[in-house]
Amino acid sequence: MTSRTDRVTALRPRYQDDLAHGWERFFAPRRTDCPWCGADRLKVRLRTYDLLQGKPGRFVLEQCQDCHHVFQNPQLNSDGLEFYYRDFYDGLGEENLAALFRGHDARYPLRAQAVLPHAEPETWLDVGTGQGHFCEAARAVLPRTVFDGLDISAGVESARQRGWVRRGYRGDFVELAADLAARYDVVSMFHYLEHSTDPEAELIAAHRVLRPGGHLLIEVPDPQCRFGRLLGRWWLPWLQPQHLHFIPVGNLRERLTELGFTVVAEDHAIPHDPIDLVAAAWLALSSLAPRKDEPWFAEAPGRTRRALRATVLAAGLPLLLLGALLDRLLKPTARRRPGFSNAYRLLARRDDRPS
Repeated sequence: MTSRTDRVTALRPRYQDDLAHGWERFFAPRRTDCPWCGADRLKVRLRTYDLLQGKPGRFVLEQCQDCHHVFQNPQLNSDGLEFYYRDFYDGLGEENLAALFRGHDARYPLRAQAVLPHAEPETWLDVGTGQGHFCEAARAVLPRTVFDGLDISAGVESARQRGWVRRGYRGDFVELAADLAARYDVVSMFHYLEHSTDPEAELIAAHRVLRPGGHLLIEVPDPQCRFGRLLGRWWLPWLQPQHLHFIPVGNLRERLTELGFTVVAEDHAIPHDPIDLVAAAWLALSSLAPRKDEPWFAEAPGRTRRALRATVLAAGLPLLLLGALLDRLLKPTARRRPGFSNAYRLLARRDDRPS
């Protein structure tokens, strides 16, 4: 098996060639109006950089003062999306992603159970399925349901090969929706819409793919979470530059109704992931420490920088433990009190044709 060092060395020329032309070319022109409601009263909510991978670039989140939608502005263009997603969910980042999914195994059955009071689906399409971890876990809750997955990455092909999904569609959901029209009883989008360049187009595609009476299950970060303002750039759900849109729950409920859905359930408690403080501590420590070797850096770090990184991270271990403890202690409060949950979930039934 090729070592990580060898893989980084092999990838470095391509990344350095990409960056030789400057990272500014990865952005579309800045918008002067809100992509959700069209209002032109925008205010900067956050300025940050790539805290997880450390790829070059500066990112701005702006908030509409009318509808409170938060969005990346200027937004990544197609070249930017390819550059910043590369080696994040696959390639060099695949190991870290697999570990993250394993850490969320217990959450997958709860997501599947959210549908049970309203439907017993025969067919379920998980959009943004990745490597199909949810579908595999959900089968224990819904043994009679057939699960398919859709994703733009190669992970969906791996899911099909493992038998975690019956069919694995690789491509853009909006473009594939016509071929999948009225096939599914449930469409799920777990932490998917925030990655989309056009969330409304995704909702219209879901309406098309669902059978009449079918259900759309959505889970997204909550931009109204108080931790987002308290922690600033260190709040993990901001996740720049991958997260492009943050939709307040009232906005999403209203748009779903306009598109021919009826919202039948809303939950802010169970979707909350108690990692706000420990993740903030890790992001801050990782930013203070010298970066590990990555192909988007011009050269590998020397022995001194590697030793300094290990020292900083070791010294910060008590901070990480404290953050994890506080997250656990605050979990009941975050799930009971409005404004503290870092995510919300909506279940909507397809009733009418989109307007």
